[in-house]
Amino acid sequence: MTAFNDFNNPQVKKLPEHLKQFIVEQHYEHYTPVDHAVWRYVMRQNYSYLKDIAYYPYIPGLEAAGLSIEKIPDLQVMNDALKKIGWGAVTVDGFIPPAAFMEYQSYRVLVIAADIRQLHHIEYTPAPDIIHESAGHAPIIADKDYHQYLSYFGSIGAKAMYSSKDFELYEAIRELSILKEMHDPDPAELKKAEKRISFCQKNIGEPSEMALLSRLHWWTVEYGLIGTLEDPKIYGAGLLSSIGESKSCMDPKVKKRWYTADAINFPFDITQTQPQLFVTPNFQNLIKVLEEFADTMAFRRGGSESILKAIECRNICTAVYSSGLQVSGIFRDMAMGSKDELHFIKTSGASALSYENKQLAGHGKQEHAHGFSSPVGRLKNLDRALENASDQELEKLGIIPGNNAQLNFCSGLILKGTVRSIERRNAKIILISFLDCSLQNERGELFFDPSWGVYDMAVGEEVVSVYCGAADKDAFEEIALKATSETRHPVYDAKTKYYHSLFDTVRSCRETHTGYGELADVWKNLKQNYREDWLCAMEILEILELENLNAALAREIRIDLELKASNQPELSNLIHNGFYLISSAQGQLTNNLS
Repeated sequence: MTAFNDFNNPQVKKLPEHLKQFIVEQHYEHYTPVDHAVWRYVMRQNYSYLKDIAYYPYIPGLEAAGLSIEKIPDLQVMNDALKKIGWGAVTVDGFIPPAAFMEYQSYRVLVIAADIRQLHHIEYTPAPDIIHESAGHAPIIADKDYHQYLSYFGSIGAKAMYSSKDFELYEAIRELSILKEMHDPDPAELKKAEKRISFCQKNIGEPSEMALLSRLHWWTVEYGLIGTLEDPKIYGAGLLSSIGESKSCMDPKVKKRWYTADAINFPFDITQTQPQLFVTPNFQNLIKVLEEFADTMAFRRGGSESILKAIECRNICTAVYSSGLQVSGIFRDMAMGSKDELHFIKTSGASALSYENKQLAGHGKQEHAHGFSSPVGRLKNLDRALENASDQELEKLGIIPGNNAQLNFCSGLILKGTVRSIERRNAKIILISFLDCSLQNERGELFFDPSWGVYDMAVGEEVVSVYCGAADKDAFEEIALKATSETRHPVYDAKTKYYHSLFDTVRSCRETHTGYGELADVWKNLKQNYREDWLCAMEILEILELENLNAALAREIRIDLELKASNQPELSNLIHNGFYLISSAQGQLTNNLS
């Protein structure tokens, strides 16, 4: 097994084991010369346009995140830079489950897709890639208000309830994004994947907390605007990393709305440009809206309503008693009173008990392999919550180790048994264990039988919080749901590898300011063997015109590119944008010389 690389970054070092399973090596050596050229083209376009419309100073932001315009970032360099502002970065394989993504954010670690978009998707890709994740997210991390929002969002998102249907939709989106990023996907496979997404979206039912939070994340972190409705600036990573949509989003046809909690009512489609965008006046407003939504979530509300959400979730969840005891497992049943007050909870299958996110000794999945159940609420003959009872009050109730006791709950539940042990944490009683124990209601319905063994009773007047996942994930050995689909990496034939080498030659000329004579040979090769190329030709033209070399060759290349732009509409913007960058660089050079 490969040793975990923490990049000597404190934030990456803190990552728990259950998050490390998503991390993959970057394999910097696998990026081709074409990949670096794609990065450079997109970044130069971004800088040219975004320097006036991005919310933050673009170049200083890139430098603060360890990025440059010229080449794909190295994760070690990024981590060296990011740790100065209390963040880190790791590479993953494409989309990861939303719950895991959120939890990385809470640890102040950026999740960066290791792959880069293909040349044919240079303007936009539905799949996460290193341009979107690093050049989109990382540069704004230096803004204190924003990175506080990002990590706070992650800590809230990590507790959000999700459903099995959420995961089905995530898998469908991941599969489609992988197919769309392929150079030549099977049309039948593509159609099948699109149908699957459509089916999942139509049958999602009532959106879960995670689904609604994902909308808030999308309309802020990914596609957010800041400022005024009339003159907004871009801060969302999805816009910052898309040279197409960063321009088209400012079209009046794209409706601009003030960002409020109402944004949860606007679902999104990752494969399409956005029909509307949301504008926040400042980053403090993002936290205000997040707080407003968080107040509706199970982890803050607790009670029967939240246990119902846990039952609907059908995944590992944690219920937190008012004593601080945490019960983790798959919730299957509950009992309520006439006013919906919670009386009893029950899990099935492997369950565990924890306190302050640390599993209690002797209360892991092995000890509670078949589930856990316990009353919730006050006792009839005690004028305060049992968790706050003193030793003297326990003695009056007969709750003494070795003693037979009867606990009569206000809910009507009656527990009889021999007290085995009493466990306290921070002056609160969290757990009482019984031998020869029976638990039933006033109608005689049995909840626990003495033949079933030791009965560990959770202590707490109420359940104050319920959230997805185990309290102590690493002790619980929780394996987060992972997609079955894997990103597909191209295998290059000899002709393609030679095409890559032509980009290498051009880069060497540009960076060393030598070997210019080789450019004519590269152009000849492109004309003869790679007629579909436009990017390598553009890089040659850039050198020739900026260095004032071989005017005849430059003119020939420019004419060829203009013909491609006329005959292939999908290349028109790309080529004309490339021309604009060259003329802008020439103008800047002239100004510097004068």
